[in-house]
Amino acid sequence: MTVPSLMQNYQRQSYLTQLHKVYNELMQATERYMTDNNAVNMKEAGLSSDAALDNFIKSNFKIVQDCGAKSTPCFAPNSQYRKINTSPGTVGTGQKGFVTLASGASFGYGYLNGAVYGEKVAIIDMDINGPKGPNIAGRDVFILGVFNNGMIEEYGAISAPASAEERDKLYNDNCISTNTNWTGCFGKILNDNWQMTY
Repeated sequence: MTVPSLMQNYQRQSYLTQLHKVYNELMQATERYMTDNNAVNMKEAGLSSDAALDNFIKSNFKIVQDCGAKSTPCFAPNSQYRKINTSPGTVGTGQKGFVTLASGASFGYGYLNGAVYGEKVAIIDMDINGPKGPNIAGRDVFILGVFNNGMIEEYGAISAPASAEERDKLYNDNCISTNTNWTGCFGKILNDNWQMTY
């Protein structure tokens, strides 16, 4: 009885380690981008289009596979993705670029513009182990928001940093619910001090 539980805990810790690594790399990249461009925020630094976001990703990460505007083969086929509660889902809807990093993680990304997105300037769908399974939102798949202040936060948040209450609400309303929204899982991990408690 203990072996399956130990294996599950090991897998979760492995996913968290990779997620934390890529998160740190993203945070360092946004800070460097603003510093190098002598800017106080991402838009002022030049992040104002899909082309600028594409350049930001490709100049700050070692890319081993560029899938262009198609999610596969950087990501698994959409039929293989689901939520924790087994609801089916898709990644990369509306994203403009897809890449696989040297670390094995895959990004699907798109520039966000307009009042509907608030302070977010980009969305990043991230599969921390690329097309390999389990392809479950909240395990190896997360949706991150790049905010104008350079912070990486739960995509569903209004601003960054988000409050603990907002993150919990997004987790309950989306991550573990039966709806088709995949947000909320990353915020729960941030709230729980980089632990996967769900």
